[in-house]
Amino acid sequence: MGFGDYPAEYNPKIHGVYDPARYYGKPDTPLSQVKLNELGAWIGRRNKTPSAIAGACSRAWWRWQHKYMQPRRSTMAPYFQLIVGSMIFFYAINYGKITAHRNYKYH
Repeated sequence: MGFGDYPAEYNPKIHGVYDPARYYGKPDTPLSQVKLNELGAWIGRRNKTPSAIAGACSRAWWRWQHKYMQPRRSTMAPYFQLIVGSMIFFYAINYGKITAHRNYKYH
């Protein structure tokens, strides 16, 4: 599987038109339905290669795109999500500078 190819599990005769937000592999139990004593086995069944992680991030991106950015009547929600995400990111990278400028009472 090279960069930009379809997933190996995708078969156009079975699945129809390709959807980048869909996982075409063998379905497994969703995380929300896993019991605590089964959590280790569930994590062990995950594919932890860099290409699998990149594929999961790509599917998440496309699910977000299909839900918020690409509908005909989109709302302001994706823009607010971007603003709040940027605020959290810049707060995290500047946290050391922010804590150095605290006002203390010396009495």
